[in-house]
Amino acid sequence: MEELQLLEAVERYLSGEMTPEEVRNFEQLRKSDPSVDQMVVQHSMFLHQLTGFGENRSLKHNLHNIHQQLLQNGDIKEVQPKAKVVSFLKKYRKVLAAAACIAGVIALSISGLVAYLTPKRTISEIEQLKRELYSVKVSQKQTQNEINSFKNGSFRPPASGFGGTGFLIDGKGYIVTSAHVVAKSDSVYVLSKDNYYKAAIVIADENTDIAILKIIDGRFQPYKNLPYAIHKGSSDLGESIFTLGFPRTEMVYNQGYLSAKTGYKGDSSAYQITISVNPGNSGGPIFNEAGEVIGVLSGKQTTAEGVVFSSRAKNITKILEEAKKADSSNNIKLNYVSSLKKMDRKQQVKKIEDCIFNVLSY
Repeated sequence: MEELQLLEAVERYLSGEMTPEEVRNFEQLRKSDPSVDQMVVQHSMFLHQLTGFGENRSLKHNLHNIHQQLLQNGDIKEVQPKAKVVSFLKKYRKVLAAAACIAGVIALSISGLVAYLTPKRTISEIEQLKRELYSVKVSQKQTQNEINSFKNGSFRPPASGFGGTGFLIDGKGYIVTSAHVVAKSDSVYVLSKDNYYKAAIVIADENTDIAILKIIDGRFQPYKNLPYAIHKGSSDLGESIFTLGFPRTEMVYNQGYLSAKTGYKGDSSAYQITISVNPGNSGGPIFNEAGEVIGVLSGKQTTAEGVVFSSRAKNITKILEEAKKADSSNNIKLNYVSSLKKMDRKQQVKKIEDCIFNVLSY
């Protein structure tokens, strides 16, 4: 029964009966696993051959029905052989027999030549064909298992994706990260506490290096309230800051201070910060002591040790306005009141960490 279900899954894909979400997941599997792609191609050719066979049978059946209908209507008549044909055969029996012998010899010669030139299907080749068919069935079973695992939430995307960090700005599943983390990606996943969710890019701005994602996985449970706020104003030079991110699979905490009010080459839309970061921290939130997001960690200047830049929080508001102009249904509400002001750093981190996501793009 499982094999039939697996075949049905591939046939649903080839016949266009899958949902758009299932199609995207299935095509991602084809890209990441060549054996899956080969299985789909082979099954497609097999279905094409079946379709051709069915069409030929249908054509013959229709021609037979038309012939019978014409006979019944009297439009055509079947011609009976006349008796003189028999006398003709008797008269030229020897000649016909000789001709038949010659034709037989020629037919045998041609058959032998064709048999000699045509590759023979040996028993070993038939066994190989059986093994390939079994391999296709096994591959289909693995594909169906992966599709089912995605549906029930146990799906794990491959670890080869480009990694970064993101954080919620709206409890409905809207996440901010760096634009370069998801640039040119075909698919994006976000991870929180060993739960993977499919996400879509709402908008990305290369100038400010800000991107907004939306979790589109039905398993995601919205957050009622976010503990931190988006800082509206400017921050002070030397102000204490901290960040949470994913330079590795485990969340990492780092702290530092604001070292310049402008970014690279005097960019007024960014800050320069002094903090220890690594690849994977990009897109992470920069918090002040009150638990307010003052920026989004953008990148590290490779020509200077320890020089890190952060896109200002006001860029989040700016890009949201652009997203709303493009699609009025993007009703994202930012939180401007932090509930973390009177807490110590450990308490702040515990409240915040559930809202920080590892972003994986492919």
